Amino acid sequence: MVSGAHTRVATSHTTHQTDPMTETETIAYDVVVLGAGPVGENLADRTRAAGLTTAVVESELIGGECSYWACMPSKALLRPVIARADARRVPGLSQSVQGPLDAAAVLAHRNYYTSEWKDDGQVDWLESIGADIYRGHGRLTGERTVTVTAPDGERRVLTARHAVAVSTGSRAQLPDLPGLADIKPWTSREATSAQSVPGRLVVVGGGVVATEMATAWQALGSKVTVLVRGKGLLNRMEPFAGELVAEALNEAGADVRTGTSVVSVSRENGSVVVVTDRGDRIEADEILFATGRAPRTDDIGLDTVGLEPGGWLAVDDSLRVTGTDWLYAVGDVNHRALLTHEGKYQARIAGAAIAARASGTTTPASEPWGAHAATADHAAVPQVVFTDPEAAAVGLSLAEAEQAGHRVRAVDVEFSSVAGAGLYADGYRGRARMVVDLEEEILRGVTFVGPGVGELIHSATIAVAGQVPISRLWHAVPPYPTISEVWLRLLEAYRG
Repeated sequence: MVSGAHTRVATSHTTHQTDPMTETETIAYDVVVLGAGPVGENLADRTRAAGLTTAVVESELIGGECSYWACMPSKALLRPVIARADARRVPGLSQSVQGPLDAAAVLAHRNYYTSEWKDDGQVDWLESIGADIYRGHGRLTGERTVTVTAPDGERRVLTARHAVAVSTGSRAQLPDLPGLADIKPWTSREATSAQSVPGRLVVVGGGVVATEMATAWQALGSKVTVLVRGKGLLNRMEPFAGELVAEALNEAGADVRTGTSVVSVSRENGSVVVVTDRGDRIEADEILFATGRAPRTDDIGLDTVGLEPGGWLAVDDSLRVTGTDWLYAVGDVNHRALLTHEGKYQARIAGAAIAARASGTTTPASEPWGAHAATADHAAVPQVVFTDPEAAAVGLSLAEAEQAGHRVRAVDVEFSSVAGAGLYADGYRGRARMVVDLEEEILRGVTFVGPGVGELIHSATIAVAGQVPISRLWHAVPPYPTISEVWLRLLEAYRG
């Protein structure tokens, strides 16, 4: 698609007007979606399926952060890393995979999965559902109104009969360090799109981006140093998750330093120089700051509708912005769960809610296929961290459950007690925990850490989201010999 252009699908409900004084074209739609990442795309798909005319506005690539700088490129980088690690634990195969990864091939494969940072395929898909695409910067300029400024300066005003949905996502948040901008640090975008392997890489942070990128680049040949301000890695999961991941990173050759803050950064003779609060001086070729996310709401015109620019947008369970009857905020911008799969879930809910309100009908939330309320992102959010070992969790940790006032008990099992784990990998190391509500005898949360556990977490998600009683879980028999037999060991440990 030509930058600055848009695609029209003729419908009987799309109207056009031109202001003769300003020569600005005004086009009316049922729904205007601001942001065309996976969340905006899914919302547009639902409103179009309901017969609502829909415009989608995007200032960068159609497909958004996940497709080009997050989920897809990061997992393309990590897949060969994890596959090699698994193969090295299999007798009869381990000796064949002791050599280094072919970094050039890995990066080329990553480039393939980002479509070389071209969005033609995503554009074709949006066109196929009948959505109109507007390239450019979109800003709210009043109630139910979005003004789009194209790269060539042309402006169009889009009005929405029923809803405007903000799905502009989030961006990397950098700390306030003197001189940081001058050294051109990596954020998650540079870390997932770099075209060569840095000899030395400093990673600042201890969350998902930090641990995944430390895992990937260490395996691809970088000498990685991880600086964590807190006590450990992955502090939003059970403590043992971060401990096992840190142990594995150190064994792989990375240097993980906890309780350490960066006080200054500079470039000297082409190298990044990092000074910590402990007085350590570290030199590297690149530095990645993975220190949090901020909403991309600072320049989308929130002030024109009485909202504060730059902040997260509070919503109800239909994803409608608090205090409005026409504005929706879906995905990262509402800060409920900064995960692509949760954003897409919210998009499906919001699209159904918008369509129902447009038609004057509602469906009770008790009806699963017609519910117009997002409830899963309150207490049943699944997440996988694709490190080696993988860490996967859903629901509440033990600490979170206790803080929420639940009377709970944590049940822990080592994967070494599971026959299938030993077959999966020689010397398999990992741990599982379920957090049991002692009054209701249901699961409040589950955490798995170990090779391959990302594929286990959906079973836990069903148990947590469905509030399946422990008495019924006994009758969900895991196949033998698989690592899913950990469920049986957890139940046995609970019953004693």
